[in-house]
Amino acid sequence: MSTITSLGIKELRTLVRDPVMIAVIIIAFTLMVYSAGKSITTELQNTPIALVDEDQSPISINIAQAFYPPHFKHAELISINDMNEALDTGRYTFIIDIPPDFQKDLLAGRRPEIQLAIDATMMSQAFIGAGYISDIINDEVNNVLENSQVSNHGAINQIIRMRFNPNLDSAWFSGVMELVNMITLLSVILTGSALIREREHGTL
Repeated sequence: MSTITSLGIKELRTLVRDPVMIAVIIIAFTLMVYSAGKSITTELQNTPIALVDEDQSPISINIAQAFYPPHFKHAELISINDMNEALDTGRYTFIIDIPPDFQKDLLAGRRPEIQLAIDATMMSQAFIGAGYISDIINDEVNNVLENSQVSNHGAINQIIRMRFNPNLDSAWFSGVMELVNMITLLSVILTGSALIREREHGTL
């Protein structure tokens, strides 16, 4: 144990006299971790979204008003004839089409479908945004069903609580992952530099 302690103290003293390696360590645990957390994001930021309201009902209005910053821009109302052109020109990433008699069918116990058109060229936003939109619409539909006489058979009241990173900020996750990567990388670099230094001094 004393031998290991002596070698550790020796390596620390050598490291203190190596300004280049100290600079590498400082940059790795500050700039690299910060840049990884801020530059790589999986969140939606003011994503353009439009809505085709063929129902003109209170629930369709509530769905339109449920989209707002910071994840989405306020939903813009467009006609069904403009859907394809709006997606092709990249004006919107998501377009929601609410069919006629949506609220009527919903309150009658039927299962009306809502169409979600996605510009899949924005791959990460398309995948994540589809989940966001599905949750938002389900919340609005559930609110209507709870306030009506329609029984929502088979519904599950799922409550998810995040113990770490409760706001699901991707910067936290990316920063921690980069910190682990830097620890692994520097472990290899410091070990390699110690071996090379001992070989140069002829003590290996």
